Amino acid sequence: MSLSNAMQIGRSALAVSQAGISVTSNNIANAGTAGYARQIARMEPIQGAGADAAGAAGRGVRISQVRRQVDQAIEHRLRGAISDEASANQNSLLMGQIESVLGTIGDGDLSNQLSQFFNTWSERANGTRTSASVVQQGQQLSNYLSRLRSDLRSQTSQIDGQLSASVSRANTILGQIADLNTAIAGNEQGGNEASALRDQRDIALTELSSLMRVSTVEHENGAIDVLVGSTPVILGGRSRGLELSFTSGDDGSSEARIVTRNSAERIDMLGGSIGALVEQRVNGLGDTLASLDRIASQLAFNVNRYHSTGTNAQGLTGTSSQVAFATADRALALNSASNQTMAALPYVPQDGSFKVQMKNTATGETRTVQIRVDLDGLTDAGLPGTDDDTTAQDIVFALNAVPGLNAGFSSEGKLTITSDSGYAFAFQDDSSNVLAALQVNSYFTGTTASSLSVRSDLVTSPSSLVAGRWDASGNLVENGTALAIARLRDEPNSALGGASIVSSWSDTAQRVGDRAATARIDAEASTTVRANLEGQRANVSGVSTDEESLNLMQYQRQYQGAARLISVCDELMQTLMQLV
Repeated sequence: MSLSNAMQIGRSALAVSQAGISVTSNNIANAGTAGYARQIARMEPIQGAGADAAGAAGRGVRISQVRRQVDQAIEHRLRGAISDEASANQNSLLMGQIESVLGTIGDGDLSNQLSQFFNTWSERANGTRTSASVVQQGQQLSNYLSRLRSDLRSQTSQIDGQLSASVSRANTILGQIADLNTAIAGNEQGGNEASALRDQRDIALTELSSLMRVSTVEHENGAIDVLVGSTPVILGGRSRGLELSFTSGDDGSSEARIVTRNSAERIDMLGGSIGALVEQRVNGLGDTLASLDRIASQLAFNVNRYHSTGTNAQGLTGTSSQVAFATADRALALNSASNQTMAALPYVPQDGSFKVQMKNTATGETRTVQIRVDLDGLTDAGLPGTDDDTTAQDIVFALNAVPGLNAGFSSEGKLTITSDSGYAFAFQDDSSNVLAALQVNSYFTGTTASSLSVRSDLVTSPSSLVAGRWDASGNLVENGTALAIARLRDEPNSALGGASIVSSWSDTAQRVGDRAATARIDAEASTTVRANLEGQRANVSGVSTDEESLNLMQYQRQYQGAARLISVCDELMQTLMQLV
């Protein structure tokens, strides 16, 4: 081996030492930089020209590459944990807000309001409350329901605002990642790793993971595809973009959807804060709102079911339905799919009948007429169909056929019923539920928590409240209707899964409380998992200033040794030249 070769070996050692010091310096400088991955300089010997000859030496050392220290498995798990934590924290926050709304509006919660309402009817039956008190309590309950639903709906609006902002931010990040893909692919064509650009991309992926659960597929050129579930949202240097859209349901509700901007392909968000917002909009707020409306609907229907067939000693001389029929719907069967008026109701009448009792107010003579309501879904020929089933117009004709009774439609489309002078009437035994469905002589109007209200003429004239009813023997029980409505508090309701109106809401409130508690536990657990994985990542990719200080000393000694080698070779070369 010649002296010149030895000097070249020393020169390579100097260059490698300088590069190593630069890499170490960069690590120390970025020790506190979030998302920075520690870099190492990988050295390899330079093969000598005469490698096969005995005693042949190499040609020094070189840096093969400068690489980030990254464990892709840990990075993938960490991004998943970040997504889970963001989702759990969002769930905990939203469920806590719903729990707070259900428990802090007005005086007590809805279960208490419902109990007070039924207690007032019980007290009316016992004669310790007036009809005005019953009407007032009904107004208080309906106002409470309306406020409760309004507050829950405001939560939905808040979620929609958060979704819009989060999707907009996600789009920005997707664009950044796509641009970084292009830059990385261009910078790594020479074989060197674009460490700084990859760090930036990992930081962007981490933030994106907090919004949605993503997975990545890396290509040979260093670019990555990003997928949400099985749907790609980034393909190399191109972002497909995301959009937030809403679709309306038949019940007036709306569904939030995340779709790709370029093809409107739906994306199922399974994690991150966006996934939690979409899920809670349906399963948190959506379920609670649906339960609230279902309970309000059943409250109105069942109270009206008894009130419409109730009576007082004086009977009725006039009443009307609260449901208004469109002109085209009056001649359509009540159970027809084309009847838009009935389709808008949460409940429909059934095959059966009801009775009308007419009373001569002068003589006290009574007469009872049964009105058939044919809603069996069969034609007169016995074939499936509603062509021969009862219409609203059929009911008007049947009522007009009762001596002393007049029926028709008002200008608003409401069914109106009046008696001739000297007559009063009352309804009985409505097995078809048509009177309650159409809200004839009802206590409540409306079908949802937001529309529920006490009938306006009862508010202005509480004496019109019906508290009595006819028993099976034809005797007037003056508190019969009040007792029947009071018993609704504990009466099983098939539409509510066999629970009573009060217990059904208690179950809903309990379910919300359980979900909120579970969400808080999940949030704490997910934070622990994320912190654990960040610790694992720090062990692999984090910068230890102590370790880097040792590396710096090592490169310093290497540099000093290489410099001494070159100095010795130079002295020897000078001696040789002097000999010549």
